[in-house]
Amino acid sequence: MTQQAWRRASEWPLLAAAVLFLAAYSFQVIANLPEARSGAIEAVIWVTWAAFGVDYAMNLLLAPRRGRWFLRNLHELLIVVLPVLRPLRLLRLITLLQLMHRAAGSALRGRIIAYVLSAAALLTYAGALAALDVEQNTTGANITTFSDALWWAVATITTVGYGDFYPVTQLGRFVAAGLMIGGIAVLGIVTAAVASWLVENVAAETAAELGAVEAPMHEELTRLTVRIEELTARIEELTAPSREHAIAEHVSPHPR
Repeated sequence: MTQQAWRRASEWPLLAAAVLFLAAYSFQVIANLPEARSGAIEAVIWVTWAAFGVDYAMNLLLAPRRGRWFLRNLHELLIVVLPVLRPLRLLRLITLLQLMHRAAGSALRGRIIAYVLSAAALLTYAGALAALDVEQNTTGANITTFSDALWWAVATITTVGYGDFYPVTQLGRFVAAGLMIGGIAVLGIVTAAVASWLVENVAAETAAELGAVEAPMHEELTRLTVRIEELTARIEELTAPSREHAIAEHVSPHPR
């Protein structure tokens, strides 16, 4: 089996594992379940971790150049080796983003924008979960409910930053930094796509206007060309007898 064949075969199972993980982790964090009562949820999370581990091992095994693939896919290694840090478990959602990217990679601009907006929504939700996970049981924290965390995540990723909610832990600030960088990237991509669309529309309208102006000019030029050809032919007809007479006089013998 080749690496491409494995990727095609594992694409949808990994998508299902990522969605299952997101649902289990969301329930665990939002319900604020203690470890003693979250055994089943932890089991689901570890099963999804095993699925990502198998996928990473198979990709590394089937890669034509294993060293090169390893260096270019360090983020996939992080997904596998960092399951013990609860907020960093959300790195597994990169799988969802990769699948969305494959779906929109050869699509039109509208689908690419839809992909970017979907990725932004997923990033916002994941950031809210991660912040709530590390902040809600911390003394002095002000992000203690999911609604507060979601509001904070939206304000952060859009680079608004009201300041009414903010993380107080180091790990929470790390999550905030990731959201800020992600927000800048998303806004940049959307802005570039909209600007490209505007430029293409203006170029199309300009071409249409030039075509409307050039069409009558082309017709007039064609008409003048035909008229010139007709006049040239008429002049040749009128001057033909004179030329023939001159040639005849030139070749006829002159009397001595």
